[in-house]
Amino acid sequence: MMLDGNLARRQLQAAGKYMMDHGLAWGNSGNISVRTGDDRYVITGSGTFLGELADEDFVECTFAGRTFPEGRKASKEMPMHRAVYEMRPEIGAVLHASPFYATLFACAQEEITSLLFVETMYYLERVERVPYFHPGSEALGDAVREKAAKANVLLLENHGVLVYDTSVREAQMALHTLETACRMILTSRSAGVPLSRMAPQTASDFLQNAGYKQRREWRE
Repeated sequence: MMLDGNLARRQLQAAGKYMMDHGLAWGNSGNISVRTGDDRYVITGSGTFLGELADEDFVECTFAGRTFPEGRKASKEMPMHRAVYEMRPEIGAVLHASPFYATLFACAQEEITSLLFVETMYYLERVERVPYFHPGSEALGDAVREKAAKANVLLLENHGVLVYDTSVREAQMALHTLETACRMILTSRSAGVPLSRMAPQTASDFLQNAGYKQRREWRE
């Protein structure tokens, strides 16, 4: 469902506060967006603080590169957001942040398993890695474009994470699930308490038959 600009801003303001309140973003890092049309989206502006987003902290962008209002500077990470929206017409929101535990995994060659609990089975069914490219570069946008159809969660190596879904709420849930799973994995290791993973066939059966949410249809 596409949103008008005012509703998009309200949802992004709520999401930014949620991310700050729950340790999913910090400082003025991170940028978030919502699709508002077939070829446009609203994104946070450059240097904004996600916990206190004002109406003037947003910029509407088209895929062709136009911005509204003119002269207002959008986040430099526009290429990543645009790549996801162009590759995935069903995606309604994109969240980019650097939460501590998930970013630790993005900076290390460590696996994030989906076979832990209900939310990980669904939200972390597929997690892909994107090699490091400078933040805001077209090269990073192109790298995200290559992986956008393969997963809804991308670990940006030595950078942070990119999470996207059909709505702000679903993307927010995925981001929080990702951070919780990463924290659980690392805590279990440091405490010497091994995690018990479910069998892949159990997760597949859950996604197909449990009725938790409609299973995603991956194109790759």
